[in-house]
Amino acid sequence: MDFNEISFRVRYAETDQMGVVYHGNYAQYLEMGRVEWLRGLGISYKSMEESGIMLPVISLSVDFKKPAVYDDVLRVVTVLKKRPLVKIEFDYKIYNEAGEILAEANTVLAFIDMKTKRPIKCPDEVLEKIKT
Repeated sequence: MDFNEISFRVRYAETDQMGVVYHGNYAQYLEMGRVEWLRGLGISYKSMEESGIMLPVISLSVDFKKPAVYDDVLRVVTVLKKRPLVKIEFDYKIYNEAGEILAEANTVLAFIDMKTKRPIKCPDEVLEKIKT
């Protein structure tokens, strides 16, 4: 699987006084997309951590096109950019209910051994389930 989609409604607490989604919340939206992408492979992030692997974000960029506002239903499309090695990279598009692109984003994460704090290769379990 090279992509996944999730939808959710913007909560009031995620907005500023103008009713616009605070920019810092987009990082959480991207995380939601990544976690569900993994879950779509049949892998939970929790199980990866339990096996001693963490995935810290090492790069994050967001290009904002239009504001998301309170009570919007957003759709986050998460796309695996290329077959992972030591890093895994995703592209994202966030849409509103009208199908307008609100933001385009990219994240890069590294597979890290939790004991040694050193980079490791992508787990075989993940590679086996990716069709790229």
